Amino acid sequence: MRIGVPKETMPGETRVGLVPETVGRLVKANNTVVVERGAGTASSFTDEMYEKAGAQLVDDAYAAELVVKVQRPTEAEIAKLRSGTVFIALLQPLVNHDLVRSLAAKGVTALSMDAIPRITRAQPMDVLSSQATVAGYKAVLLAAAALPKFFPMLTTAAGTIAPAKALVIGAGVAGLQAIATARRLGAVVEAFDTRPVVKEQVQSLGAKFLEIDLGESGAGAGGYAKELSEEAHRKEVELLAKATRENDIVITTAAIPGRKAPVLITKDMVPTMKPGSVIVDLAAETGGNCELTEAGRTVAVDGVTIIGLTNLPASMPFHASQMYSRNIASLLGLMIKKDGTFDLNLGDEVVKGTVITHGGQVVHEGAQKAMQPAGARA
Repeated sequence: MRIGVPKETMPGETRVGLVPETVGRLVKANNTVVVERGAGTASSFTDEMYEKAGAQLVDDAYAAELVVKVQRPTEAEIAKLRSGTVFIALLQPLVNHDLVRSLAAKGVTALSMDAIPRITRAQPMDVLSSQATVAGYKAVLLAAAALPKFFPMLTTAAGTIAPAKALVIGAGVAGLQAIATARRLGAVVEAFDTRPVVKEQVQSLGAKFLEIDLGESGAGAGGYAKELSEEAHRKEVELLAKATRENDIVITTAAIPGRKAPVLITKDMVPTMKPGSVIVDLAAETGGNCELTEAGRTVAVDGVTIIGLTNLPASMPFHASQMYSRNIASLLGLMIKKDGTFDLNLGDEVVKGTVITHGGQVVHEGAQKAMQPAGARA
């Protein structure tokens, strides 16, 4: 199998699809790996490291049977792909409908890493979880840098310094990593999630779990959160209004696949927060959990710093790329045989759930439904 690794072209993207560690394993497994010159430079993987791992350096990595990227391709990149090429990246097919149509029209077999089924067997391939780990960790570092206070309690000659208080909204992978990181830095942490099942995980990390009877659970299919009823949403916002006033840091991670992020911190809540407080909104790219978040920017409103930076994994590209690459390798293990030949086994639950386009058609059920006119959806 000839596998291509192009350089990322999206502004601000510093990750790379495959790192030398994974390339070396693929080469040893009878595959040929071609890497565009400079593809790994931004994530601290040099061309020399790829050559040492057995890769061939090229000027154009799209002339391959299988192409691996991080970000979705541009129209110019799609034009470089041949019919029948297998293409793997983070495509976000539930919202990027034109992209999906273009890939299908080109005859590309496209697999989206953010469509990996959330089942136990697929955990080693779960890119959303691996990259959320990076985002949750970095969110706390950003908060610590912006907060005009220490995180830990300190006993000094000038007296005792009280620890910072942090609230984490959403206890998925990013939220749990944020809790763990904030606790390591010495903050007093509490967390809220609409899924009661995560209470034990929150408490195991040394944080307090905020409980409220919403009258329903926010647990959706595959472990994701689902949209709450209007009444349940009102109750959670009331609880969070009180919690945000009492904390120095708020890290929000609430997201619903294929939907706009729920607003949990309203514009009226921000002025009631402590002066110097910090909000890090990890849902900024999909509209933000804070009503005043501006995607890609850090703003100050009534003495509160609101950080809406997007693509935080790209700010730690070495380990983010390493984890992404390992996720890719685990997925390829289901499709590349020992002799290096490729087998798209659509009878495998993981493979079927990840393939978006194949044979000139959109074959992913979720993408098909999302692409239907609003009135035609069930």
